[in-house]
Amino acid sequence: MKILRIIPSMNPKQGGPCQGIRNAIPKMAEMGIVNEVVSFDNPQADFIKDDSFQIHALGESKTPWKYNDKLVPWLENNLSSYDFIIIHALWLYHSQASVNTIIEFRRKHHKGPKVFVMPHGMLDPYFQRAKERRIKALRNRLYWKFFENDVVNKADGVLFTCEEELLLARTTFPNYKPHSEINVGYGIQEPPKYSEEMKIEFKSKVPKWNGKPFLLFLSRIHPKKGIDLLINAYCQLEKKHSHLPQLIIAGPNESKYANDMMKLAQPSDNIIFAGMLGGLAKWGAFYESEVFILPSHQENFGIAVVESLACAIPVLISDKVNIWREIQKGKGGIVSNDNYKETYEMIDQWLNLSLKEKKEMKKNAYQVFSDHFTITRAAQNFINQIENA
Repeated sequence: MKILRIIPSMNPKQGGPCQGIRNAIPKMAEMGIVNEVVSFDNPQADFIKDDSFQIHALGESKTPWKYNDKLVPWLENNLSSYDFIIIHALWLYHSQASVNTIIEFRRKHHKGPKVFVMPHGMLDPYFQRAKERRIKALRNRLYWKFFENDVVNKADGVLFTCEEELLLARTTFPNYKPHSEINVGYGIQEPPKYSEEMKIEFKSKVPKWNGKPFLLFLSRIHPKKGIDLLINAYCQLEKKHSHLPQLIIAGPNESKYANDMMKLAQPSDNIIFAGMLGGLAKWGAFYESEVFILPSHQENFGIAVVESLACAIPVLISDKVNIWREIQKGKGGIVSNDNYKETYEMIDQWLNLSLKEKKEMKKNAYQVFSDHFTITRAAQNFINQIENA
Protein backbone atom coordinates (compact mmCIF):
# COMPACT_ATOMS: atom_id res chain seq x y z
CA MET A 1 0.00 0.00 0.00
CA LYS A 2 1.21 3.50 -0.86
CA ILE A 3 -0.22 6.66 0.69
CA LEU A 4 0.34 10.27 -0.36
CA ARG A 5 -0.22 13.02 2.19
CA ILE A 6 -0.78 16.59 0.99
CA ILE A 7 -0.14 19.42 3.46
CA PRO A 8 0.76 23.11 3.12
CA SER A 9 3.93 22.80 5.21
CA MET A 10 5.96 20.27 7.15
CA ASN A 11 7.67 22.99 9.19
CA PRO A 12 7.55 21.84 12.84
CA LYS A 13 6.65 25.39 13.89
CA GLN A 14 3.27 24.92 12.18
CA GLY A 15 2.11 22.67 15.00
CA GLY A 16 0.16 19.42 15.27
CA PRO A 17 -0.72 18.13 11.77
CA CYS A 18 2.87 17.81 10.53
CA GLN A 19 3.93 16.30 13.86
CA GLY A 20 1.10 13.79 13.58
CA ILE A 21 2.40 12.77 10.16
CA ARG A 22 5.91 12.36 11.54
CA ASN A 23 4.57 10.21 14.38
CA ALA A 24 2.55 7.89 12.13
CA ILE A 25 4.80 7.23 9.15
CA PRO A 26 7.62 5.29 10.88
CA LYS A 27 5.12 2.92 12.51
CA MET A 28 3.32 2.40 9.20
CA ALA A 29 6.69 1.67 7.57
CA GLU A 30 7.11 -1.20 10.05
CA MET A 31 3.78 -2.51 8.74
CA GLY A 32 5.08 -2.41 5.15
CA ILE A 33 3.12 0.70 4.18
CA VAL A 34 4.85 3.46 2.22
CA ASN A 35 3.96 7.08 2.92
CA GLU A 36 5.13 10.11 0.97
CA VAL A 37 4.33 13.79 1.49
CA VAL A 38 3.76 16.74 -0.84
CA SER A 39 4.25 20.15 0.79
CA PHE A 40 4.75 23.77 -0.17
CA ASP A 41 8.16 24.08 1.49
CA ASN A 42 11.59 25.14 0.36
CA PRO A 43 13.29 21.87 -0.70
CA GLN A 44 16.50 23.11 0.96
CA ALA A 45 14.88 23.65 4.38
CA ASP A 46 16.66 21.80 7.19
CA PHE A 47 13.49 20.14 8.45
CA ILE A 48 12.91 18.57 5.02
CA LYS A 49 16.25 16.77 5.16
CA ASP A 50 15.75 15.42 8.69
CA ASP A 51 12.90 13.01 7.87
CA SER A 52 13.35 9.37 6.88
CA PHE A 53 10.42 9.44 4.41
CA GLN A 54 10.12 11.15 1.03
CA ILE A 55 8.88 14.76 1.08
CA HIS A 56 8.18 16.30 -2.32
CA ALA A 57 8.77 19.96 -1.45
CA LEU A 58 7.32 22.03 -4.28
CA GLY A 59 8.65 25.38 -3.11
CA GLU A 60 7.18 28.03 -0.85
CA SER A 61 3.89 29.74 -1.61
CA LYS A 62 3.84 33.51 -1.76
CA THR A 63 0.21 34.25 -0.83
CA PRO A 64 -1.87 33.78 2.35
CA TRP A 65 -4.02 31.28 0.40
CA LYS A 66 -0.84 29.22 -0.19
CA TYR A 67 -1.34 29.07 -3.96
CA ASN A 68 1.28 26.92 -5.67
CA ASP A 69 1.16 26.43 -9.44
CA LYS A 70 3.32 23.30 -9.24
CA LEU A 71 0.79 21.20 -7.30
CA VAL A 72 -1.74 20.29 -10.02
CA PRO A 73 0.87 19.29 -12.66
CA TRP A 74 2.72 17.25 -10.04
CA LEU A 75 -0.46 15.42 -9.03
CA GLU A 76 -1.47 14.75 -12.65
CA ASN A 77 1.92 13.13 -13.27
CA ASN A 78 2.06 11.09 -10.07
CA LEU A 79 -1.42 10.13 -8.85
CA SER A 80 -1.29 6.72 -10.48
CA SER A 81 1.52 5.74 -8.09
CA TYR A 82 -0.67 5.90 -4.98
CA ASP A 83 -3.54 3.91 -3.48
CA PHE A 84 -4.81 6.57 -1.05
CA ILE A 85 -4.50 10.34 -0.83
CA ILE A 86 -4.88 12.15 2.49
CA ILE A 87 -5.42 15.91 2.36
CA HIS A 88 -4.35 17.43 5.66
CA ALA A 89 -6.02 20.70 6.76
CA LEU A 90 -8.58 22.94 5.06
CA TRP A 91 -9.22 26.53 3.91
CA LEU A 92 -6.18 26.79 1.64
CA TYR A 93 -5.44 26.20 -2.04
CA HIS A 94 -4.11 22.66 -1.61
CA SER A 95 -7.43 21.13 -0.46
CA GLN A 96 -9.59 22.42 -3.31
CA ALA A 97 -6.94 21.88 -6.00
CA SER A 98 -6.17 18.34 -4.79
CA VAL A 99 -9.76 17.08 -4.61
CA ASN A 100 -10.69 18.53 -7.98
CA THR A 101 -7.57 17.11 -9.64
CA ILE A 102 -8.13 13.65 -8.17
CA ILE A 103 -11.82 13.57 -9.15
CA GLU A 104 -10.94 14.63 -12.70
CA PHE A 105 -8.14 12.02 -12.84
CA ARG A 106 -10.59 9.27 -11.85
CA ARG A 107 -13.11 10.48 -14.43
CA LYS A 108 -10.54 10.34 -17.23
CA HIS A 109 -8.91 7.05 -16.28
CA HIS A 110 -11.94 5.25 -14.76
CA LYS A 111 -9.76 4.43 -11.77
CA GLY A 112 -7.54 6.20 -9.28
CA PRO A 113 -6.70 6.54 -5.62
CA LYS A 114 -9.28 7.12 -2.92
CA VAL A 115 -9.08 10.59 -1.39
CA PHE A 116 -9.77 11.54 2.22
CA VAL A 117 -9.80 14.91 3.95
CA MET A 118 -8.36 15.23 7.45
CA PRO A 119 -9.40 18.61 8.88
CA HIS A 120 -7.40 18.46 12.14
CA GLY A 121 -10.05 20.39 14.05
CA MET A 122 -10.60 23.02 11.36
CA LEU A 123 -14.32 22.23 11.24
CA ASP A 124 -14.67 22.97 14.95
CA PRO A 125 -17.47 25.49 15.67
CA TYR A 126 -15.09 27.45 17.95
CA PHE A 127 -13.52 29.11 14.93
CA GLN A 128 -16.91 30.43 13.81
CA ARG A 129 -18.05 31.56 17.25
CA ALA A 130 -14.97 33.18 18.81
CA LYS A 131 -15.55 36.95 19.09
CA GLU A 132 -12.03 37.83 17.97
CA ARG A 133 -12.53 35.82 14.76
CA ARG A 134 -15.65 37.54 13.41
CA ILE A 135 -14.06 38.65 10.13
CA LYS A 136 -12.37 35.28 9.60
CA ALA A 137 -15.63 33.52 10.44
CA LEU A 138 -17.45 35.49 7.76
CA ARG A 139 -14.68 34.67 5.29
CA ASN A 140 -14.97 30.98 6.19
CA ARG A 141 -18.76 30.99 5.73
CA LEU A 142 -18.37 32.40 2.23
CA TYR A 143 -15.46 30.12 1.40
CA TRP A 144 -17.41 27.13 2.66
CA LYS A 145 -20.45 28.04 0.55
CA PHE A 146 -18.53 28.42 -2.70
CA PHE A 147 -15.55 26.08 -2.32
CA GLU A 148 -14.80 24.05 0.79
CA ASN A 149 -18.11 22.22 1.14
CA ASP A 150 -17.29 20.68 -2.27
CA VAL A 151 -13.93 19.53 -0.93
CA VAL A 152 -15.53 17.81 2.06
CA ASN A 153 -18.53 16.40 0.21
CA LYS A 154 -16.68 15.17 -2.89
CA ALA A 155 -13.96 13.32 -0.99
CA ASP A 156 -14.43 9.64 -0.21
CA GLY A 157 -14.53 10.47 3.48
CA VAL A 158 -13.49 12.79 6.28
CA LEU A 159 -10.99 11.51 8.84
CA PHE A 160 -11.15 12.58 12.48
CA THR A 161 -8.67 12.18 15.31
CA CYS A 162 -11.32 11.46 17.94
CA GLU A 163 -15.08 11.08 18.38
CA GLU A 164 -15.48 14.56 19.87
CA GLU A 165 -13.99 16.19 16.75
CA LEU A 166 -16.33 14.15 14.53
CA LEU A 167 -19.43 15.21 16.46
CA LEU A 168 -18.45 18.89 16.62
CA ALA A 169 -17.83 19.03 12.87
CA ARG A 170 -21.51 18.28 12.23
CA THR A 171 -22.58 21.49 13.98
CA THR A 172 -20.52 24.13 12.17
CA PHE A 173 -21.68 24.65 8.58
CA PRO A 174 -24.79 23.97 6.46
CA ASN A 175 -24.66 21.50 3.55
CA TYR A 176 -22.18 19.31 5.42
CA LYS A 177 -22.75 15.97 3.70
CA PRO A 178 -19.57 13.89 3.61
CA HIS A 179 -19.69 10.44 2.01
CA SER A 180 -18.39 9.01 5.28
CA GLU A 181 -17.17 10.21 8.68
CA ILE A 182 -14.36 8.09 10.09
CA ASN A 183 -12.80 8.28 13.54
CA VAL A 184 -9.32 7.00 12.74
CA GLY A 185 -7.89 8.00 16.13
CA TYR A 186 -4.47 9.48 16.73
CA GLY A 187 -1.36 8.51 18.59
CA ILE A 188 2.29 9.21 19.25
CA GLN A 189 5.44 7.17 19.39
CA GLU A 190 6.62 6.06 22.82
CA PRO A 191 8.87 8.86 24.09
CA PRO A 192 12.58 8.20 24.69
CA LYS A 193 13.44 6.98 28.17
CA TYR A 194 14.63 9.62 30.59
CA SER A 195 18.33 10.42 30.55
CA GLU A 196 20.50 12.93 32.41
CA GLU A 197 21.35 14.51 29.05
CA MET A 198 17.74 15.65 28.73
CA LYS A 199 18.01 17.57 31.98
CA ILE A 200 21.34 19.10 30.94
CA GLU A 201 20.01 20.14 27.54
CA PHE A 202 16.84 21.58 29.06
CA LYS A 203 18.88 23.55 31.61
CA SER A 204 21.09 24.94 28.84
CA LYS A 205 18.01 26.18 26.96
CA VAL A 206 16.27 27.52 30.09
CA PRO A 207 19.04 28.87 32.34
CA LYS A 208 16.54 30.60 34.67
CA TRP A 209 15.08 27.22 35.71
CA ASN A 210 15.79 26.66 39.42
CA GLY A 211 16.29 22.91 39.07
CA LYS A 212 13.00 22.00 40.80
CA PRO A 213 9.82 20.43 39.33
CA PHE A 214 7.67 23.09 37.65
CA LEU A 215 4.36 23.76 35.91
CA LEU A 216 4.73 23.33 32.14
CA PHE A 217 2.94 24.88 29.19
CA LEU A 218 4.40 23.58 25.92
CA SER A 219 2.54 24.52 22.75
CA ARG A 220 2.07 27.36 20.28
CA ILE A 221 1.65 30.75 21.96
CA HIS A 222 -1.70 31.60 20.44
CA PRO A 223 -4.90 33.25 21.75
CA LYS A 224 -6.89 30.01 21.54
CA LYS A 225 -4.51 28.29 23.98
CA GLY A 226 -5.78 30.18 27.04
CA ILE A 227 -2.31 31.36 28.07
CA ASP A 228 -3.76 34.57 29.49
CA LEU A 229 -5.97 32.48 31.80
CA LEU A 230 -2.93 30.51 32.92
CA ILE A 231 -0.76 33.58 33.59
CA ASN A 232 -3.49 35.45 35.46
CA ALA A 233 -4.33 32.40 37.56
CA TYR A 234 -0.64 31.80 38.35
CA CYS A 235 -0.07 35.41 39.43
CA GLN A 236 -3.04 35.16 41.81
CA LEU A 237 -1.89 31.78 43.14
CA GLU A 238 1.48 33.30 44.03
CA LYS A 239 -0.36 35.35 46.65
CA LYS A 240 -1.77 32.16 48.22
CA HIS A 241 1.11 29.69 47.91
CA SER A 242 4.47 30.82 49.30
CA HIS A 243 6.49 28.15 47.47
CA LEU A 244 4.72 27.98 44.12
CA PRO A 245 6.64 26.00 41.48
CA GLN A 246 7.95 27.99 38.53
CA LEU A 247 5.74 28.24 35.45
CA ILE A 248 7.67 27.57 32.25
CA ILE A 249 5.97 28.55 29.00
CA ALA A 250 7.63 26.86 26.03
CA GLY A 251 6.69 27.78 22.47
CA PRO A 252 7.71 30.10 19.62
CA ASN A 253 7.75 33.57 21.18
CA GLU A 254 8.42 35.91 18.25
CA SER A 255 4.80 36.99 17.66
CA LYS A 256 3.05 40.12 18.90
CA TYR A 257 0.71 37.95 20.97
CA ALA A 258 3.69 36.25 22.64
CA ASN A 259 5.09 39.69 23.51
CA ASP A 260 1.70 40.65 24.96
CA MET A 261 1.78 37.53 27.14
CA MET A 262 5.31 38.33 28.33
CA LYS A 263 4.09 41.77 29.42
CA LEU A 264 1.12 40.16 31.20
CA ALA A 265 3.55 37.91 33.08
CA GLN A 266 5.85 40.75 34.21
CA PRO A 267 4.42 40.94 37.76
CA SER A 268 5.88 37.49 38.44
CA ASP A 269 9.57 36.60 38.57
CA ASN A 270 8.67 32.92 38.43
CA ILE A 271 7.14 32.82 34.91
CA ILE A 272 9.76 31.88 32.32
CA PHE A 273 9.30 32.07 28.55
CA ALA A 274 11.61 29.40 27.18
CA GLY A 275 11.03 29.76 23.43
CA MET A 276 10.45 26.70 21.27
CA LEU A 277 12.02 23.52 22.64
CA GLY A 278 12.86 20.46 20.58
CA GLY A 279 14.78 17.21 20.85
CA LEU A 280 16.35 16.37 24.21
CA ALA A 281 15.41 19.78 25.64
CA LYS A 282 11.72 19.16 24.93
CA TRP A 283 11.75 15.75 26.58
CA GLY A 284 13.72 17.24 29.46
CA ALA A 285 10.93 19.79 29.90
CA PHE A 286 8.33 17.02 30.19
CA TYR A 287 10.30 14.74 32.49
CA GLU A 288 11.48 17.52 34.82
CA SER A 289 8.00 19.06 35.17
CA GLU A 290 5.48 18.04 37.79
CA VAL A 291 2.38 18.77 35.71
CA PHE A 292 1.41 19.94 32.21
CA ILE A 293 -1.20 22.71 31.78
CA LEU A 294 -3.30 23.59 28.71
CA PRO A 295 -6.46 25.65 29.44
CA SER A 296 -7.22 25.87 25.72
CA HIS A 297 -10.39 27.32 24.19
CA GLN A 298 -10.12 24.79 21.35
CA GLU A 299 -7.80 21.84 20.90
CA ASN A 300 -8.47 19.19 18.33
CA PHE A 301 -6.27 16.51 19.86
CA GLY A 302 -3.33 18.03 21.68
CA ILE A 303 -0.18 16.09 20.79
CA ALA A 304 1.74 17.78 23.60
CA VAL A 305 -0.97 16.65 26.04
CA VAL A 306 -0.45 13.05 24.96
CA GLU A 307 3.35 13.41 25.05
CA SER A 308 2.99 14.51 28.66
CA LEU A 309 0.80 11.50 29.49
CA ALA A 310 3.36 9.22 27.81
CA CYS A 311 6.04 10.63 30.15
CA ALA A 312 3.77 9.85 33.13
CA ILE A 313 3.19 13.55 33.76
CA PRO A 314 -0.42 14.42 34.71
CA VAL A 315 -2.25 17.08 32.70
CA LEU A 316 -4.46 20.00 33.74
CA ILE A 317 -6.63 20.79 30.73
CA SER A 318 -9.86 22.45 29.71
CA ASP A 319 -12.84 20.51 28.44
CA LYS A 320 -12.22 22.12 25.04
CA VAL A 321 -9.32 19.74 24.51
CA ASN A 322 -11.12 17.05 22.54
CA ILE A 323 -9.57 14.10 24.39
CA TRP A 324 -10.64 15.36 27.81
CA ARG A 325 -13.13 12.53 28.35
CA GLU A 326 -10.46 9.81 28.12
CA ILE A 327 -8.24 11.74 30.54
CA GLN A 328 -11.00 12.43 33.03
CA LYS A 329 -12.26 8.85 32.96
CA GLY A 330 -8.75 7.47 33.40
CA LYS A 331 -7.94 10.00 36.18
CA GLY A 332 -4.77 11.03 34.37
CA GLY A 333 -5.29 14.70 35.17
CA ILE A 334 -7.81 17.37 36.09
CA VAL A 335 -10.34 18.90 33.69
CA SER A 336 -12.02 22.30 33.97
CA ASN A 337 -13.91 24.80 31.86
CA ASP A 338 -11.89 27.35 29.87
CA ASN A 339 -12.34 30.41 32.06
CA TYR A 340 -10.21 32.20 34.63
CA LYS A 341 -12.08 31.03 37.74
CA GLU A 342 -11.98 27.33 36.88
CA THR A 343 -8.39 27.51 35.60
CA TYR A 344 -7.37 29.00 38.96
CA GLU A 345 -9.30 26.33 40.85
CA MET A 346 -7.86 23.52 38.71
CA ILE A 347 -4.26 24.55 39.39
CA ASP A 348 -5.03 25.16 43.07
CA GLN A 349 -6.57 21.68 43.30
CA TRP A 350 -3.37 20.18 41.91
CA LEU A 351 -1.19 22.15 44.33
CA ASN A 352 -3.26 20.91 47.27
CA LEU A 353 -3.00 17.21 46.38
CA SER A 354 -0.87 15.03 48.63
CA LEU A 355 2.33 13.45 47.33
CA LYS A 356 0.54 10.09 47.34
CA GLU A 357 -2.33 11.49 45.23
CA LYS A 358 0.10 13.07 42.75
CA LYS A 359 2.03 9.81 42.47
CA GLU A 360 -1.19 7.91 41.75
CA MET A 361 -2.16 10.43 39.08
CA LYS A 362 1.26 10.00 37.45
CA LYS A 363 0.60 6.26 37.13
CA ASN A 364 -2.85 6.96 35.74
CA ALA A 365 -1.46 9.42 33.19
CA TYR A 366 0.75 6.79 31.60
CA GLN A 367 -2.09 4.26 31.64
CA VAL A 368 -4.36 6.66 29.73
CA PHE A 369 -1.66 6.97 27.09
CA SER A 370 -1.15 3.22 26.93
CA ASP A 371 -4.88 2.49 26.68
CA HIS A 372 -5.80 5.10 24.06
CA PHE A 373 -2.98 6.93 22.32
CA THR A 374 -0.11 4.64 21.29
CA ILE A 375 1.00 5.00 17.69
CA THR A 376 0.70 1.23 17.18
CA ARG A 377 -3.01 1.30 17.99
CA ALA A 378 -3.57 4.48 15.96
CA ALA A 379 -1.66 3.33 12.85
CA GLN A 380 -3.44 -0.01 12.68
CA ASN A 381 -6.84 1.59 13.12
CA PHE A 382 -6.04 4.21 10.47
CA ILE A 383 -5.18 1.57 7.87
CA ASN A 384 -8.16 -0.63 8.73
CA GLN A 385 -10.55 2.29 8.45
CA ILE A 386 -9.40 3.68 5.11
CA GLU A 387 -9.15 0.22 3.55
CA ASN A 388 -12.75 -0.52 4.49
CA ALA A 389 -14.18 2.92 3.67
